[in-house]
Formats: sequence, structure tokens, C-alpha cells
Amino acid sequence: QVQLVESGGGLVQPGGSLRLSCTASGRTFSTFSSYTMGWFRQAPGKEREFVARSSWSIGYPDYADSVKGRFTISRDNAKNTVYLQMSGLKPEDTAVYYCAADQSDYSTNAAHYDYWGQGTQVTVSS
Repeated sequence: QVQLVESGGGLVQPGGSLRLSCTASGRTFSTFSSYTMGWFRQAPGKEREFVARSSWSIGYPDYADSVKGRFTISRDNAKNTVYLQMSGLKPEDTAVYYCAADQSDYSTNAAHYDYWGQGTQVTVSS
């Protein structure tokens, strides 16, 4: 079994920054570097949406248009950890943020991801 645990959420004022972390563990997760790692978010009453993805083999990250230039995804394969650095936060970024792992694809579709964390709340408000 694979476990993903997110941390780093919280309350922040508009224009502020947060860094989310997601650490993977489990007996089948010995090759973290081979997984596509993604960040998604879900606001109340809305569907889960893609935020960012990182594939070691692809070599460059990808972002939703709504977060380009403000969010940065990075990964430390030695620590089995993926990060989401968020800056210039806006109230519309308020959501539960999830990290996810995909064994065989490089997708923005949540249905393609095999493992999910429990989510961490990010609230942007003054």
C-alpha cells in the first residue's frame, strides 16, 4: 500500500505565500522518481481541478493556467517528497489541496492518478 501525506496548509492573507509538502511511503513506493506527482484542489461546491504536475522523465513541470507564474512544483526524490510553493495567493485559491501519484501516465485528469493524500486546507482571506 502507498500512503501520501500532505502538510503545510493554513490561513494566509491575499498576496501571501505557503508551501505544501507531500511525502510518500509504503512498501511499493521504492521508485518515487518514476511516478508522476500531481497537485489538485477542490473548492466547496466545485469539482476537483488540476493544479500542477511533475514527472522526472519529462523534465519540466506543468501548471494550470490559473496558477502559472504564482505556483511552483518541485520534488526531492531522495526524500520521496513533492512540494507546491504558492505565492501571490488569491481568495479564489481557497480549497482543499491534494497530492496524487500516477504510476504510468502524465495526466491532468484526476481519474488517471492511482494514489491520493488526505488533503490539506488552504484558506486565503483577509
